[in-house]
Amino acid sequence: MSTPNHATHGAPTPTAYPNPLGLTSVLPGSLPPSLGTLNAPETYQVDAVFSRRPEPQEVSAIHSPDSLTALSAAGYPEVTLRVSDRRLEIKNTNLDQLQDGLATFIADHLAAITASLQKERLAQQSRLAAAAEAEGSRAEAIGAKAARIAFIRTPATP
Repeated sequence: MSTPNHATHGAPTPTAYPNPLGLTSVLPGSLPPSLGTLNAPETYQVDAVFSRRPEPQEVSAIHSPDSLTALSAAGYPEVTLRVSDRRLEIKNTNLDQLQDGLATFIADHLAAITASLQKERLAQQSRLAAAAEAEGSRAEAIGAKAARIAFIRTPATP
């Protein structure tokens, strides 16, 4: 785990999103037992394992209406995504749809979420560093002005 870097202007280096959020594999045990039979459902839930634990902001982004809009725009209007601990529940899909492009779309979507959050975090840290620098300059100017104050008695006149 990396530690914050305070070398330049006190701005820490973000560490919350070390790698893009991704998926490693499908959980075969979560698939319907009837797959491969005449009674197999056309669509079902497929659970996939995250490459790391998602950050709360990533979970919120996955659950957001923007994710549904992106899925719909990519040609998957019936598919929904839900985070459950270290798993992504991909609902209303099937293995063929995942193999034919949905898996790649989801991988790209998750990476884009991480990149967007990282960009937001960097911008916020930049704003905070600028505000801290401005406050430091203000405090320094006030201190310098206060230091110029001299309490010297007026010379007595005969």
